Amino acid sequence: MQKNYIYRGGFYLVGLLVLALGISLNTKTGLGVSPIISVSYSISTIWNLNFGNMTMVLYCIFVLVEILLHTILCRKELKREDIALEHANEMNLKLVLIMDFLQIPLSLVFTRFLNVFGAWIPDLKTDCAGSFAGTFAGRVFFLIIAIILTGVGAALSLNMRIIPNPGDGIVQAIADAIHKSTGFTKNCFDLFNICVTISVGLIFAHHLVGIGLGTVLAVIGVGRAIAAFNYLFYEKTKTLAGL
Repeated sequence: MQKNYIYRGGFYLVGLLVLALGISLNTKTGLGVSPIISVSYSISTIWNLNFGNMTMVLYCIFVLVEILLHTILCRKELKREDIALEHANEMNLKLVLIMDFLQIPLSLVFTRFLNVFGAWIPDLKTDCAGSFAGTFAGRVFFLIIAIILTGVGAALSLNMRIIPNPGDGIVQAIADAIHKSTGFTKNCFDLFNICVTISVGLIFAHHLVGIGLGTVLAVIGVGRAIAAFNYLFYEKTKTLAGL
């Protein structure tokens, strides 16, 4: 049993590291970033702010929205259920809100990973000019690697069922609130983030910031990478983690 916990915690931590590496590499290609972090990326780029810190702020907003939605949903359930179940539902709400709140310290750790990888990985377009990595073909190549890493990291961390990344947590909370599938909600939420990012870029920088080929490929590719990883390794990692 203890060995299972070690595997579970190890897979979860590795998943977060790989996810942070994929997101950071994606931003360094200069071809556009994934929708979920495009807002924080555009703001940090336009006003020359720390990307990790702005992502932390964005994640905190996500968590606050999750807490609000879960509270509203639970209150509605309390009105429908029998009075005998009221205490059980109150306890369930407390557990849900605790899990929501724990996403904040998780976000703090995760965004520090973003800062470390952001400082370590060079800007491919400017710092690697003259080499293959600085060419358009090279940047697309590393973009594909970044998307694969993002998908693998997301799958590995989510499959361990510990604390979800706020970007995934808010999608699930919204899906529960509007009674739609997670996939449909994810697409709508991605579109919302893209619209906000486009608006921020055009209003304050007078051009697009963070939106490009990488954004489109991320929308399509990250989900496929998650599906491929789960097809190949889900059962193996699940067994090792004791799930």
